[in-house]
Amino acid sequence: MTDLLRRLMRTPQGAIGLLLLAVLAAACLFGPWLAPHDPEKMDFLGRFRPLGAQNWFGADQFGRDVLSRLLVGARSTLPMALAATLLGTVAGAVVGTASAYLGGRWDEAIMRTIDAVMAVPGLLLALLLVSTLGNGAGNAMIAIAVTFAPGMARVTRAVALTVRGQDYVKSATVRGESASWIIFREMLPNVMAPVVIEATIRVSFAVMLFATLSFLGLGAQPPASEWGLMVAEARQYVHQAPWIIIAPSLAIAMTAIAFNLLGDGLRDAMNPRDER
Repeated sequence: MTDLLRRLMRTPQGAIGLLLLAVLAAACLFGPWLAPHDPEKMDFLGRFRPLGAQNWFGADQFGRDVLSRLLVGARSTLPMALAATLLGTVAGAVVGTASAYLGGRWDEAIMRTIDAVMAVPGLLLALLLVSTLGNGAGNAMIAIAVTFAPGMARVTRAVALTVRGQDYVKSATVRGESASWIIFREMLPNVMAPVVIEATIRVSFAVMLFATLSFLGLGAQPPASEWGLMVAEARQYVHQAPWIIIAPSLAIAMTAIAFNLLGDGLRDAMNPRDER
């Protein structure tokens, strides 16, 4: 792990990604204490107050401090995106590995089902699921996880097909180990490297998708300070106070860039050819 971190830091994209993630992690962990004002406190005399010493990132349509809402909102944006990616990755990795191990008709049936699900655009599938489950951040997280699972299953299956032919899998089969043992103890641990890289990159898509659902009113609900919801609430005031929509938009963009850079850095750091 130390060697991997050292190689990751040697790549420019990995170093920048880690730096940005450190800033985001600090906002998640210490946001409520770093916030200079109460994020829900309204000041109607300070509506649309521009950037200044009193409000570093300005004030919104209710006079609430934008910076404070950004810092507190990180707790409702990033953890939900990470949880959705984790759920989708775990489900997809298990299904993909099981499909590769079972082979034959089982593999064909599973993969054709996944192809059918992937034929539906991700955003449309998430909208359908949230509409069925109901509005709310928790249901949006489940919808995003289900949306990500098929793609992760295909990625995992491609790697697991190679692992299935390895000697340690054949030895486990000869020993009479059960299918679940072989899938979870022999194959899954050896397909995790590319899966982790893919999952890291998909976190950025989860952040944007979660923000999109909140923007459409299907994710977090007012008065939450979720970044996508902040953009949705500020869009009608963009000509009066552009800073109240620019700030959360930049936060979403920075998060997406951070995880994309980290994924690229991990890909290079975990490439055996880079050892030389």
